[in-house]
Amino acid sequence: MQRYWGTLLLLAVMAFLLGWIWQWGGTRIREAMPIRYVRIAGVFQYLGKDQVQKVLRPLVVTDYFSADVGRIHDAALALPWVDSVVVKRVWPDAIDIRIFEQEAVVRWGDDSLMNPRGELFRPKNIDAFMDLPLLSGPAGSERRLLGILRQMREALAGHALSLAAFTVSERRSWQLTLDNGMHIKLGRMAPQEKFQLLLQALPVLGQETIAAIARVDMRYPNGFALAWKEGMAPDWGDAGKLQHKT
Repeated sequence: MQRYWGTLLLLAVMAFLLGWIWQWGGTRIREAMPIRYVRIAGVFQYLGKDQVQKVLRPLVVTDYFSADVGRIHDAALALPWVDSVVVKRVWPDAIDIRIFEQEAVVRWGDDSLMNPRGELFRPKNIDAFMDLPLLSGPAGSERRLLGILRQMREALAGHALSLAAFTVSERRSWQLTLDNGMHIKLGRMAPQEKFQLLLQALPVLGQETIAAIARVDMRYPNGFALAWKEGMAPDWGDAGKLQHKT
């Protein structure tokens, strides 16, 4: 039994010594291999490289083996204009960080932008993006509404018109605003069919009449009503509103 305990004690001492040697050796190796180069690549239009460096600098002041690639990735991805990040170690003393910037295609509500995949992101200031179409609707409908907006913009472009805003209320009522100031109410019932009806009527109305329209109400079962911009009512028909039947 005494011999057994002696063997256990010897093994414990050896394990301790090996651990200490490994730790001491690992520390010496790490000290000899600091991160010397951090390469940040990407095409930045709205994201400043100095901003990225400020966030990532504390995470790369370490050695090659201790650099936490996951933390570096997450810290870069948390920046408002970052869409995706690729981080990798490059032997023996470098970290490569490739950053892909977000692309804004529409505004969503008052404080968000949307990328082509229908994902929202919130930079600090969106005032510079007021020329983008405005899209808003119930939470969870972002991607579907972006697809519909794209279809409507393409259809309107065929009539030399441009969509400025597409909003869907919580009650699922659709409204459009065009760049020329025309406001269009499509309502809740079959709004996409009502939009197609409007497209069919545009060539009949003509560009001069279209330019004079302030509002279009498409919520009628078999037609729509027009209201004119001040001082621009055509000479024919009722100068206030026109009821069109199909």
